[in-house]
Amino acid sequence: MIELDGLRKSFVTHRGEELEAVSGVSLRIAKGEIYGLLGPNGAGKTTVMRMLAGLMAPSAGRIVLDGRVAVDVPRHVNDPLWLKQRIGFLAEGSGLYERLSPRENLMYFGALRDLPRDACARQVNELIGILGIADYADRRCEGLSTGQRQRVQIARTLVGDPPVLILDEPTLGLDVLTNQLILDFIRATGRAGRTIVLSTHSLDEVEDICARFGMIHRGQLLAEGTLAELRAKSGRERLSDVFRTLVEQVDPDALPRLTWPAAAPGGAA
Repeated sequence: MIELDGLRKSFVTHRGEELEAVSGVSLRIAKGEIYGLLGPNGAGKTTVMRMLAGLMAPSAGRIVLDGRVAVDVPRHVNDPLWLKQRIGFLAEGSGLYERLSPRENLMYFGALRDLPRDACARQVNELIGILGIADYADRRCEGLSTGQRQRVQIARTLVGDPPVLILDEPTLGLDVLTNQLILDFIRATGRAGRTIVLSTHSLDEVEDICARFGMIHRGQLLAEGTLAELRAKSGRERLSDVFRTLVEQVDPDALPRLTWPAAAPGGAA
């Protein structure tokens, strides 16, 4: 069980002004659930995920994992290392060591998780097979394609067998075949009992993957529920249309609209 209670995050801009990126987000995610955390760029979802992964300290609020309070501000309970040991975090654009091979990268990250070398090697070999990395497992990462690198990134996230996965844009920039492989893998990983928090801009492709969705807009939790519940609330079917409708209900000016130039005299544009 993951519990976020009143999570807030503020930043100070270069002008000395305080900017609140996340404003009191509270969530409950059941053990073994795949939860879709959705929102446009700048909505605050990545900030929420980074706080949950122990990579960013909240300005206020509480994070509880499996009944243990890991972070509680301002009570000064702060145990991000404990969180990091139990969470695999795939961040958008996270890097690999370019001059190492995928196998060497995975072995290195396994060592950071204190895995015994023999056990780590067995797990790395298993992940290389599952994710179809074998053909390039011993080539330098600097020569890999976007899809190949993403497979290695996901394998890195799974090294150490963490019970919770946070996946931020796991299919960004992938070709159709690799995209489908990653989605199928997320489904299978969820069925195996891991708790997954998934963020993506490709809303419609995760409709049948996530058990529930939380929609964030301007740092606040706009709506939460199953797809059926959100459809009923919005009156729309496609998840992308559901999100657009719910945003417009509370913030009619939030979504940009194109304004085409008037036609020039004589019919020329």
